[in-house]
Amino acid sequence: MKITVKLFATFRDGRDKIQIFELEQGKTPRDVIAALRIEESEIAILLINGRDGQFDKPLLDGDLIALFPPVGGG
Repeated sequence: MKITVKLFATFRDGRDKIQIFELEQGKTPRDVIAALRIEESEIAILLINGRDGQFDKPLLDGDLIALFPPVGGG
C-alpha cells in the first residue's frame, strides 16, 4: 500500500517535505515514524487524512500522514 507523509518545520531538516512509502498491510504511523528516525516524543501533532491520528492505528492504502513538531512563536 502507498502512504504519503508530509513533514513540517524542523522535521524537514535533511528530509524531503513530502515522502512516499510503500508499506505492507497492518503497518502503523509508529512504523513510518521509526523509518524516518523521528522520536515519538518529538511529535506534537500527528494527523491522518487531516484528522487527529494515533500512533497505533493501522494505515490504509492512500492515507496521508502529517507530522508537526512543537513550534514556538512570539
